Amino acid sequence: MYSRKVFVPLLLGMVVLLICCQRKVNSDKESTVAGNYPIKGVLFSKVKIQDQLWSERIETNKTVTIPSSFAKCEENGRMDNFLIAGGKMEGKVKGKMVFDDSDVYKVIEGAAYSLTTNPDPAIGAYMDSIIDIISIGQEDDGYLTTYKTIDTTYSPSFWCPPGGRWQNLNRSHELYNAGHMYEAAAAHYLATGKSNFLDIATKNADLLVSVFRKGSNKDFPGHQIVETGLVKLYLITKKQEYLDLAKHFLDARGDSTNVQHEAYTQSHKPVVEQDEAVGHAVRAAYMYAGMTDIAALYNDEAYKKAINAIWENMVYKKFYITGGLGARHDGEAFGDNYELPNLTAYNETCAAIANVYWNYRMFLLYGDSKYIDVLERSLYNNVLSGIGLDGKSFFYPNPLSCDLEYKFNSMETLTRQPWFDCSCCPTNLCRFIPSVPGYIYANQDDKLFVNLFVSSEFEQEFKSSIFKIKQETAYPWDGRVDIKINPEQKAPLAFYIRIPGWAIDRPVPGDLYAYENPSRKEIALFVNGERVKYQVDKGYAVINREWSKGDKITMYLPMDIKKVKANNLVEEDRGKIALERGPIVYCLEGADNPEIDNISLNQEVQLKTLQNQKLFGGTTTIIGENAKSEKVLEAIPYYLWNNRGASKLKVWLPFN
Repeated sequence: MYSRKVFVPLLLGMVVLLICCQRKVNSDKESTVAGNYPIKGVLFSKVKIQDQLWSERIETNKTVTIPSSFAKCEENGRMDNFLIAGGKMEGKVKGKMVFDDSDVYKVIEGAAYSLTTNPDPAIGAYMDSIIDIISIGQEDDGYLTTYKTIDTTYSPSFWCPPGGRWQNLNRSHELYNAGHMYEAAAAHYLATGKSNFLDIATKNADLLVSVFRKGSNKDFPGHQIVETGLVKLYLITKKQEYLDLAKHFLDARGDSTNVQHEAYTQSHKPVVEQDEAVGHAVRAAYMYAGMTDIAALYNDEAYKKAINAIWENMVYKKFYITGGLGARHDGEAFGDNYELPNLTAYNETCAAIANVYWNYRMFLLYGDSKYIDVLERSLYNNVLSGIGLDGKSFFYPNPLSCDLEYKFNSMETLTRQPWFDCSCCPTNLCRFIPSVPGYIYANQDDKLFVNLFVSSEFEQEFKSSIFKIKQETAYPWDGRVDIKINPEQKAPLAFYIRIPGWAIDRPVPGDLYAYENPSRKEIALFVNGERVKYQVDKGYAVINREWSKGDKITMYLPMDIKKVKANNLVEEDRGKIALERGPIVYCLEGADNPEIDNISLNQEVQLKTLQNQKLFGGTTTIIGENAKSEKVLEAIPYYLWNNRGASKLKVWLPFN
C-alpha cells in the first residue's frame, strides 16, 4: 500500500543528490525534435554549459525547482490520484484542475533532462517509483486520465462539465495530459534508455490511434500539445500511426459541425487556412509548433504557408518587446493587432516557453536567424522573468507595468508565488530550463550554426572530421564571443554565426519595434587575430575554410544601450521609450527609483552601464544622469524584477 508518508522522506533525501558525473546519451538516439527537418539541433546532452548565467539557472533548477516541484505534486495529491484511480488508495479526486496529471509528467521530464548530463542513481530510482505509480493509474486498455477514471461526475468548475471518456474534449484536457506524458516519456527514454515510461505512453497512444484515427471519434483536443508529443513518440518508435494521428488532430480543426468551433481553441477555421495568431496563447503556440512539425515531416506546402502567415502576424503585430505572448487576462489570449497593454499584459510564462519551442522548429525548417532572434528575446526576458532567483517562486503572467494595485499574478497577488492551483508554469519551467543547451548549436551537412552565445563546449562528427568546439563569452553582458576550434585533423567546416538582429539595429523582424538611436556599428569578426570578411546568409556570418587545431574565431557585437520605440499603432506605447542592451530588456523598479511615477526620458539624460556586484549577486544596470551628472534613474534587467518583493514596475517610459 502506497501512502503520502512514502514520498516525503524520500523527496527530502533527493534534494541534494542531483550532482554527479557527466554522461552522454547514446549517439544513435536522434533529437526528439530533429526528424526530417533540414537542420539538426545538437542534442542538449552533448553540450556542456560553462556559462555563469545559465549554469546557475540550470543548477538551481536541478537542486531546487525540480525537487520542490515533486514535493508540491505530492503535497497536493498529484501522485495520490494515480493510486486512487488504480484502486490502491481510497478517496476522491485530489486537486482542482483536470490537468493535474500533467504536472507530474512535466517534472519527470525536467528530471530526465537533468539526469542526462548529471546521472544520479537515487533520482533515477525515485523517478522509477513514480512511473510505477503512474502505471497503477493506467486502465487495461491504455486509458490514462486519473480524474475521469476516479469519478466521471467530477467537475472542478463550470468550464469543464462532467462526463465520461472523450466527452467535452474542448475542456477536458485528456489529450493535453497525454501530450505531456508523451513528451516526458520520450525525455526519460533518451536520458536513461529505459522503456518503462515509454511503454505506458505508447500503450496510451495506441488507444488514441484506435479511437480517433481508426474509430469513429472525429473530435480533437481543446488544448494542444498531444500533436508534438505524438511526433516525439514517432521519432523514437518510427510508428507511422503516431505521426498520422498528430496530423489528423490538426486537420480535424475547423469543422463547423463540431462543438469546438472557436478562436479560443484555434478551431474557428481549418489550420491551413489560418493566418492570424488568435485565442489562448499557450494553446496557439503549442499548435503552431505541431504544425511546423507536420510541415517539415510531410513537406506540406499548405502547412508551410499557414505557419509563415501566422508567424508574421504574431511577430509583426502581437509580440511584446519582452518576448511575451498574450495581451489579455480574459482567455489568457492574444488581443487584436497592435493590442499590447502593459499593466494588464498577460504574457504567460508557458506561452513564452511555447514560443521558444515553435521558433526553434521554424529555424530547423528554414535556417533563418530571425527565428532565433525571436527565440532569444523570449528566452532572456519573458522566460527568465517567470522564475525567481530562489528557484521556487514564480510568475504566471509577466506584465510590463505594475502599480501595486492591479493584482496581476494569477489575479491574486503582486509578488511571485511558490505554487498555483493551476501549476502549469512552475512545472513547465522544470522541464524547459535544463533543455536550454540544446538551442545553442545546430548542424546541416558540413555547416555548424552558432545560434546562441553561451559559454559551452561540445564534440560533433561532421563529414570531414570530428570537431571539438568551445565557446567562451560573458554574453549577454559583454559582446565578445570566442569560438575555439579543434578538429581531429585539418578539415573544412562552414561556421554560420548568427548576427543578432539587435546588433544591426533591428530589435525584431518587421516594424513593430525600432531603435530611436540606431548605431549602425559593424560586426567585427576575426580568425586567429586577423579581421576577416564574411558573407551573410539568412542573417548568419559565414566563415568557410579549413581548420586546424588551435584555430579561433572572435566576434565583437556592439553592446550599446538602445532606446526602443513601438509602432505608432501600439496605442499604449506612443510617446514612450523602452531600454535594452544586447538581448536584455531593462525596466525601472520602485526599489531603485522612489519617484518612478515621475520619471521620464529626454535627450538630455545620459545613459551608461554600471557593473553592480551587490545587486542580485552581480548584474549590469543602466544609470541615467542629468546635465549635472545627478542620477535620475537606474534600470535593471527585466527578468530580475520582483526578486525583492512587491514593487512598482515600468518597462515603457515617457519620452520627450
